[in-house]
Amino acid sequence: MSDSYQKLLENNKAWAEWRVRDNPNYFKHLAELQNPEFLWIGCSDSRVPANEITGTEPGEIFVHRNIANMVVHTDLNMLSVLQYSLEVLQVKHVIVCGHYGCGGVRYAMDNKDHGMVNKWLCNIKEVYAKHATELSQIADQEKRANRLVELNVMEQVRNLAKTSLVQKAWKKRGIKIHGWAYGLENGRITDLNVMMGEINDLDPVFRFED
Repeated sequence: MSDSYQKLLENNKAWAEWRVRDNPNYFKHLAELQNPEFLWIGCSDSRVPANEITGTEPGEIFVHRNIANMVVHTDLNMLSVLQYSLEVLQVKHVIVCGHYGCGGVRYAMDNKDHGMVNKWLCNIKEVYAKHATELSQIADQEKRANRLVELNVMEQVRNLAKTSLVQKAWKKRGIKIHGWAYGLENGRITDLNVMMGEINDLDPVFRFED
């Protein structure tokens, strides 16, 4: 068995030493306060690390990741992260960031049995079914998958807005929800221009009354 995991420990030691050389109080300040403005809901894909691609430091972004950056209303993990970030950390922005070339999205487009992940992929298949007319007109498989990546992000932004947690935050202090897509081939983030910032941005049937 390879001991490649040891490289991670060695890299960590070198990184920690570099940080202290650059700023002796770096870890002291980091340990004292977590005050991020952003909650990032992204894909678990190892090629899409939130801090690196946004040029931010540890402590600036609160992060939740899952396969294909989904907002599923029965996902207690995601909902717990959302509640903590909104009510305790008081984040100002929630960002759903998908990425082109997403394996979860591609798997959701086929009819193969992928085992336990089928239950998760069903949520993406629902997005596909909702936009089947548009997607069926895209002949190129890669372009169709990339468009589904965008549509999926848009739907997850709406799913966030449907939660009572977000709606309470809107009423109390105002937050903004953004939908982005990251390009693996060029490292650039595309703003999909689906920002939601108030209760009136949501269909009336999904609005909770006080």
